[in-house]
Amino acid sequence: MLEANGDLSRALGARRRRWLVTGAAGFIGSHLTESLLRQGQIVRGLDNFATGHRRNLEDARLAVGDDGWSRFEFLEGDIRDRDVCAEAVANVDIILHQAALGSVPRSLADPLTTHDVNVTGFLNMLDAAKRAEIGTFIYAASSSTYGDEPSLPKIEDRIGAPLSPYAVSKLANELYAAIYARAFNIRTVGLRYFNVFGSRQDPEGAYAAVIPKWIAAIVAGEPVTINGDGETSRDFCYIANVVQANLRAALLPEKLGGAEVFNVAVGERASLDRLFTLLREGLDRLGVGYHLEPMHGPFRAGDVRHSLASIDKARALLGYEPSHALEAGLTEALPWYLQSLSGRP
Repeated sequence: MLEANGDLSRALGARRRRWLVTGAAGFIGSHLTESLLRQGQIVRGLDNFATGHRRNLEDARLAVGDDGWSRFEFLEGDIRDRDVCAEAVANVDIILHQAALGSVPRSLADPLTTHDVNVTGFLNMLDAAKRAEIGTFIYAASSSTYGDEPSLPKIEDRIGAPLSPYAVSKLANELYAAIYARAFNIRTVGLRYFNVFGSRQDPEGAYAAVIPKWIAAIVAGEPVTINGDGETSRDFCYIANVVQANLRAALLPEKLGGAEVFNVAVGERASLDRLFTLLREGLDRLGVGYHLEPMHGPFRAGDVRHSLASIDKARALLGYEPSHALEAGLTEALPWYLQSLSGRP
């Protein structure tokens, strides 16, 4: 078992593999790409720029330098295209599938496109992996799969009814992954992300996640609207934890069954009121004063009231240990959010 991040780096450095990262221009995908290239790996990225950005790839390129970037190949294409999927998986050892349309509100506004990308696109990638005889398929699952299951913390084998088309699409991913593992001997690992945040997370648009959306409002001196009474709580997970979990899942296939799912979180929860306070205090330390009190709007359709993960399974089987809790992650990420809002291209 890889007990620490130093051991993870040594394991990556011990063997050069060929990786496919779908959604490579996205928030999470670009961080995975950068981390792999830093460790001497060979990476192919796939993205259609529906939600990803070329600037994320540029950030990764600057971070790894010319030598690292020489081991990166980019393919622009859509996972809804089977030919693109077949091209993307050619001569690959491990797949990290991150491409998806996120956001509960987006899925409620346009359930058909959410299904096309998140279910049909996922199945296209999974089937391409099967046809190419790729043995390890790691994919982005979601905490939304827990649906209306009321108990806390959330444990992998106890889920409820989905509350949005997005949640349905992510549950479908897990079901297809389990069938392909059983029928075609592909090792699949779903990582149920809990409220990921960090650099390269898009602060713009109608479907921006709560942290970048609130930061943008605070910087602009605009009111922050909290959905509900402020006591809704989330297990906020910094991007470094997500990268660690993906790499551990990919490098420890012998520890896993044919199909597994793991929570990827910190195992702590904060209310939305608490999050607002932390953001206001953190930005104040960076010279951004903000004296407005938050406004409270209606609860958002499709949202769960509380979210808290058990990470015991990931600890036991993957050696996963979160490196950043919420406050540490915000301290590291806030300068980037400010820079991203300052007119950076």
